[in-house]
Amino acid sequence: MAGKVHLKIAVADYPHTAAVRNGSIPIEGVEAEIVTVEPQIGAFRRMVRQVEFDVCELAPTTYIIARAYGAPFVALPIFVLRRFHHAGLLVRPDSGIKTPKDLEGRKVGVRAYSVTTGVWTRAVLIDEYGLDSSKVTWVVDDEEHVTQLKLPSNVIHTPPGRSLAEMMADGELAAGFHGNAGVGRSGSPTGGWKTVEAHYPDLFPNAEELEAEWFKRTGIYPMHGTIVVKDSVLAEHPWVAQSLYQAFSRAKSEWLQRLDAGEAKSASDQKYAKLRKIVGPDPLPYGMAANLKTIEALRDTAFRQKLTPGKMPIENLFVDPEK
Repeated sequence: MAGKVHLKIAVADYPHTAAVRNGSIPIEGVEAEIVTVEPQIGAFRRMVRQVEFDVCELAPTTYIIARAYGAPFVALPIFVLRRFHHAGLLVRPDSGIKTPKDLEGRKVGVRAYSVTTGVWTRAVLIDEYGLDSSKVTWVVDDEEHVTQLKLPSNVIHTPPGRSLAEMMADGELAAGFHGNAGVGRSGSPTGGWKTVEAHYPDLFPNAEELEAEWFKRTGIYPMHGTIVVKDSVLAEHPWVAQSLYQAFSRAKSEWLQRLDAGEAKSASDQKYAKLRKIVGPDPLPYGMAANLKTIEALRDTAFRQKLTPGKMPIENLFVDPEK
């Protein structure tokens, strides 16, 4: 390894990635140029369309779609963002929707069809509750990151000048995702997704209980942030995969020690402390062995939801840095 390899890296600033970003934990053999994109979603589009970074955090569904259409970068099993998905689908109180099957024949708002929150939630609704997703009209108000993606016929765009929040308020949508995945992005007639959430109940009022039971039964722990590396970087410097994996793993390990000691108290820290009650002491497991079932679940549901033209082989999606 002669000299250091300069890499342009766009990974969000989480408590468990901060030490890599600020250089206190170096990436062996790498001169890291850290790029901050706020919000990180802005980097997704720049990576899948311009391949702007050498290393980038991507939404995993966006990544799988991009890779299926020939993107020149590959993922490492470093998952820096995770959560469950029984919560977050809001319904109008007057819609008559009581169960997932009641969504059939209705219009449901989501920012983009391929947004990872929507994909994971649809997987739950399809696999656990028998929803026929093709009988739902999915209403979107944003473009997909991957331009090659051809949307199913039951996905439509909002009319010009109309937001998902306005359509939900006016009764044109029976349900919609909150936050950055849907109706809460533009606020509501009285502002903000939290207000939207107050107006519209969650489809599953006992979501946390359902999530815990689902994880115990399936072993699937949805990921949101996946680290990808340019193929050209790994072709010339294959050791970079291991260097990145070791640095991010060390940063996470030191963060877990702070979490154990009660020293980590941010909102992100508390979120993962709570998730530990469901998933165990490591709420951000890295590596292929610990994540294979979850990776396969997302790969499979992406294909079933018509997001990829074929079912991608796992070895084409991930490099195992521990081999």
